[in-house]
Amino acid sequence: MRRLAALAARTPADRERYLDLLRALAILMVVLGHWAIATISYDRHGQPDGHSALPSLPWAYPLTWLVQVMPVFFLVGGYANAAALTAHRNRGGEVSSWLLGRSARLLRPTTALVLVLAGSALIARLVGAEASLVRTVIWFATIPLWFLAAYLAVVPLTPLMYALHRRFGLVVPVALAALVALGDAGRAFGPAELALANYLLGWLAVHQLGFAWYDARHGDCRPSSPGREPPAAAADRSPPRRGLRTRCLPMSPRAALVMLAAGLTVAVLLTGPGPYPVSMINLPGQRLDNAAPPSVALLAVATAQLGLILLLREPAERWLRRSRPWQAVIAVNAVVLTVFLWHLSAVILLVGGLDGLGLLPTPAAGTRAWFAWRLPWLLMLSAVLAVLVTIFGPIEARTGRSTASRHHSTDQPATDRQHPADRPAAGQRQPDHRQGGVDRPRGDGRPTPWWTVALAVAGYGAVVYAMAANSVAPKAAPEPLGLPVTALVAYLVGAGTLRLLRSGWGTPG
Repeated sequence: MRRLAALAARTPADRERYLDLLRALAILMVVLGHWAIATISYDRHGQPDGHSALPSLPWAYPLTWLVQVMPVFFLVGGYANAAALTAHRNRGGEVSSWLLGRSARLLRPTTALVLVLAGSALIARLVGAEASLVRTVIWFATIPLWFLAAYLAVVPLTPLMYALHRRFGLVVPVALAALVALGDAGRAFGPAELALANYLLGWLAVHQLGFAWYDARHGDCRPSSPGREPPAAAADRSPPRRGLRTRCLPMSPRAALVMLAAGLTVAVLLTGPGPYPVSMINLPGQRLDNAAPPSVALLAVATAQLGLILLLREPAERWLRRSRPWQAVIAVNAVVLTVFLWHLSAVILLVGGLDGLGLLPTPAAGTRAWFAWRLPWLLMLSAVLAVLVTIFGPIEARTGRSTASRHHSTDQPATDRQHPADRPAAGQRQPDHRQGGVDRPRGDGRPTPWWTVALAVAGYGAVVYAMAANSVAPKAAPEPLGLPVTALVAYLVGAGTLRLLRSGWGTPG
């Protein structure tokens, strides 16, 4: 508690704490949502089987417009990536070192999950567990990775997409939304393959809005002319301009109300008389899914969510000026990825433990017994997850602290300035880039070799491929390690390559 209080006291006065709160709330809502709608039954082999209760609760479909928070995470991610990239460039850093720094916080906790699950699967096979059962358990535990794959695909595109944003402003997300609509048309009328690009285009559109929030925060609103892009450190502080060519997100209460009303209106029209399902969470049997891949209906809901977020911004910022709420936000954000990665493993452990004791309730979804079981279910899962976070959370927390000390804390959302605690003391030497670690900006004028950038992008690509391949592989396939072998190898090669590059391997000098 003393450390949290000290961190809260040292927070810069101009930090937009609201974005840290949004990130923490988005992840916690995903966790609680997955837990709350889970229903457990026994399959024909007498094994516990979990599935969503949402198909049995059609009255709850409109609630998914609020609890589908993936757009919120990409919005905050866009702000954080713009802040980190701008600060890194202002210090003379290059794109390759920025990409490597961003990979550390995301992949170290993820690698711990992958290795533990693969090792557990191997032990289970050695003691005689069926390969298909092992794969089913591992598949369920790795469901969070499909979302992380989408975010990891967006991160290496940030330098390009931010450059497009600085030139064309809000035209970019509008164009991306139009392409998403084209993909939806392909799903409806063919060819269906047109919709595959929506997995990337939809989240990129929301990510661009995070850029616009960052530029609005810094009053940097006028698009650059071709060939006249100013350095980030000397960016034009022009007054906000109206229209889609502005780089700034409209932040006024009036603009927020327009976003909320317009987003809701379009979403209602698309899901009522329109062809899209009401639920913003994918359900079996739907002709058009809204979340995977993202649809224009989901983008309309994301617009409404953004309007609501902006309306609540000022009161939330005032509340976060109080020490206790801000300490809670700091504490959650220190291990928020660990919470997300392990929350379904907590379900597996609890269900397995209760089943082994013969105490596993299996009420039908939507019944009184099922609703009565929600509170003790959530409390027990919280206790199991707390143990997992205690074990694995330090990996993320240490990574966050070490990354923040090198990158002005920009791996945390909404941080655009070096934390006072991270600045060198008077007379203390700045880290020497020659002492290993490409995270440190080079100061000798020599550019980073092109193949270092290529290897960094390839490392991201291998990790994304591995996560996607695991997600689409059959959940009952007899995989000896629970994960498809090609996916596991690709992940280890990609993550290992990024780790070697972060250590300074291949960097001249």
